[in-house]
Amino acid sequence: MKYAGLVRFQLALIFAFTLSLTGPALSSEAQALLQNVDSPSPSRQVTDLDGLWRTIIDPYENGYYNYRYEPHTHGYFKDARPADPSALQEYDFATSATLQVPGDWNTQRPELFLYEGTVWYRRLFQRQAPLDNGRRLFVHFGAANYHARVWLNGEALGEHVGGFTPFVFEITDRVQAGKNSLVVQVDNKRHRDGVPTVNTDWWNYGGLTRRVRLVEVPRTFVRDYFLHLAPDGSIVGWIQLDGPGNADQEISVRVPEAGLEKKLRTNSNGRAEWTIDTQNADLVLWSPKNPKLYSVEIVTSEDTIHDRMGFRRIETKGDQILLNGESVFLRGISIHEEAPGGGRAATVEHARTLLGWAKELGCNFVRLAHYPHNEIMVREAERLGLMVWAEIPVYWTILWENEATYDLAEQQLREMIVRDKNRASVVIWSVANETPRGAPRLRFLKNLIDTARDLDPTRLISAATELTFDEKYLHLDDPLGEHLDVLGVNEYVGWYGPGKPEDAPGLRWQSSYQKPLIISEFGAGALAGHHGDEAERWTEEYQAHLYREQIKMLRKIPFLRGTSPWILMDFRSPRRPLPDIQDFWNRKGLLSERGQRKAAFFVLRDYYVELERNNP
Repeated sequence: MKYAGLVRFQLALIFAFTLSLTGPALSSEAQALLQNVDSPSPSRQVTDLDGLWRTIIDPYENGYYNYRYEPHTHGYFKDARPADPSALQEYDFATSATLQVPGDWNTQRPELFLYEGTVWYRRLFQRQAPLDNGRRLFVHFGAANYHARVWLNGEALGEHVGGFTPFVFEITDRVQAGKNSLVVQVDNKRHRDGVPTVNTDWWNYGGLTRRVRLVEVPRTFVRDYFLHLAPDGSIVGWIQLDGPGNADQEISVRVPEAGLEKKLRTNSNGRAEWTIDTQNADLVLWSPKNPKLYSVEIVTSEDTIHDRMGFRRIETKGDQILLNGESVFLRGISIHEEAPGGGRAATVEHARTLLGWAKELGCNFVRLAHYPHNEIMVREAERLGLMVWAEIPVYWTILWENEATYDLAEQQLREMIVRDKNRASVVIWSVANETPRGAPRLRFLKNLIDTARDLDPTRLISAATELTFDEKYLHLDDPLGEHLDVLGVNEYVGWYGPGKPEDAPGLRWQSSYQKPLIISEFGAGALAGHHGDEAERWTEEYQAHLYREQIKMLRKIPFLRGTSPWILMDFRSPRRPLPDIQDFWNRKGLLSERGQRKAAFFVLRDYYVELERNNP
């Protein structure tokens, strides 16, 4: 069937961690993508594999390893049925329980609430006939947390590590007419050398947490492209074709509403670059006040891409952040990918609810913490006029000197940037959150920063850095700041320390860098509906009091250019067991998981209304 939704389809081929493939595949460096956005592309046929999948819980990984802990040749991935009544077989997908995809397993079945391990997924799909005219077929996964191995009709396609970025396998020569069995082993166990590592402050939702689709494309298709606004106002970009006819092919790039079109030919590698003069186009630039999106078409002899894109410039000058040449203050809020009520947010409705609350709060900016969120969130933010801080889960104390850990972090950074580089809403790539100082950490993050700038020189780079405290001063002196465009910092004066909420206004901020500052986190926990004195923790009054005192301090920071307090909505965390208050919820949300607005919500909203009034 054709799909005309909001989500584009990225072929983010495995950067590392691949199984051997017997059929043709795109190169792992390609980070290729497939696109189909607001309207059906003539050459994009998409079959939705969402819905109920058969599942088997496998804590000992018996479906993959035998009793000698050697890979099976006839594991669950074969999706076999007993040959006769006397055959011994100890699994059966056909009679096993189901789980909804997309979705996490923790909130769908009570026995899986705290489960970390392997679950096998099986989905049958039909193909009526072989592919015609040399067309190609891919299976695309929006994300699987954390380690996924994939088989089609019992044959290995490959594997992917990383819980928040897309991946894809070509199945052109693997799919068969009639019934096909797609089996995925998903393992969400935490690892010390993983990204993120074993200790996080969010729920480790396991499973096929984002959409799964079959995507059919022409023999030679548009694999990747990038369009953005140059400093002189022109639109510059490039395109990469994939397939046997990629060389010396005529390409048309069109922005019909603006009357813009460029014709060019690909080189011997199937790549073309362009500059489109916009002097006579009267191009409306994307901004929170006017989130203008243009229909963009890329047309080749075999393929047609439709996208909706905004054009804008983001840069810094001294301690200012400039959007389209004008100073802007980022009135933000941090958001986890937690659905209202709990579970991994996965739908357009989830995104619209969360971002709608951010708009009600007066935000023009959201920090999507602490990992790449669903692409639906990024596209909805673009539509609503919300600037985005996008982040990878280089979080707390990962293994800075482990080469494989670095490779995995860079893989996730690449996959995030490849997926979202054409989204005007994304203004900041963040490479880390609350990481401890030290030379190995600095080398690790500096390499990530260099990679991000190489892939996308058009956006700002930030990270939540470390502060130095003394009795009266908060010093922005983290050596990482030298390499960032925007300084991010998390501070919890009055909650984790130092001092009490009323101590915040007396603190002074000093910076070693003439760069803009975003306070990427501050906040306090409160149970919605729990009331008391403003000096009593966990009450709405305490949280609101802290916000009022923080705002007094914020007004005195001369180089402050944005805030994203922690956090929009309460979210699940195994680090938060306090009975009757937390019950495995981080209670720093301005709203409860049911959407109940706490008193601090209105304190921050009033501040943002004032900022918008004074800085229109």
